[in-house]
Amino acid sequence: MLKTALKPRWIAGLVFALLLSGVFVLLSQWQLSRSTQHDAPPPSTVEEVKPLVDVLRPGQFFPGSVSDQMVTATGTYDPAKQVLVEGRLYNNQKGFWIVSAFAVNNAPALKGVAASPQTWIPVARGWVADAAQAGPPPSGTVTLTGRLIPSEAPVPNVDAGPGRASAVSSAELINKWEISIYPGFIAATSEVAGGATVPLGDNVMALNIPPQPPAEQVNWLNLFYAVEWVVFAGFSVFIWWRLVRDDYRRDLEEEEDDDYHEDDFGFPDESHPEPASPESASPDPEHKVQQ
Repeated sequence: MLKTALKPRWIAGLVFALLLSGVFVLLSQWQLSRSTQHDAPPPSTVEEVKPLVDVLRPGQFFPGSVSDQMVTATGTYDPAKQVLVEGRLYNNQKGFWIVSAFAVNNAPALKGVAASPQTWIPVARGWVADAAQAGPPPSGTVTLTGRLIPSEAPVPNVDAGPGRASAVSSAELINKWEISIYPGFIAATSEVAGGATVPLGDNVMALNIPPQPPAEQVNWLNLFYAVEWVVFAGFSVFIWWRLVRDDYRRDLEEEEDDDYHEDDFGFPDESHPEPASPESASPDPEHKVQQ
């Protein structure tokens, strides 16, 4: 079959099939890039600082529309309600988040047996490499600005210990602090007390958490087209192989026909039986008549 494939017309056919396959592969790559391409999102307002009390209400589910929203709130910290959340990264170094309870002024109060008179929100104030470097929150009335983030899920079957928390989880912090809190937390970017910015301290690093990028939407139709073009690329080479194989089989059939019908080259032919030899034509000696 290799001899058939090396015929000039099939070599040219192979070159054409490979070129066609290359075009199909390029089309597949283009469709694949289109499958994850999304239109530019509409202008976002998450960087516009809004009052927390206007954006989120306690006692309700955290709506996705306010995730990463920059907010501001005025209130006071309780130094007795502060935990460290370990395993947080800063420049690829593991450390702790300092999370303090912040009583929000003018926040709606929740009702119920376990509800507290004041509504609080956890505030991630900064990052430290060592737990001993975490200091208390600023005292007095503080106006803070930060990014509003949904509550994290607590780590199951983990007891972080006194003064620690497994995550910035409203469900976990309610049990630790025994207060009513918002269904989310604020990653603080600035704190102002008495008209002056409160410094974090020498060993405390600001979080500065950026907004999360929008999730890419997969266009399944474009993805299907990408796979389809790959199939076409393989099919073009397969068609060339089938044509070569058919040509090879035709050559074999023609050779078999030539071997059967032509006797010019010494091959036996059924239409011209071989004449009998003199020995076979003579009568059997036992049947000769003696004279």
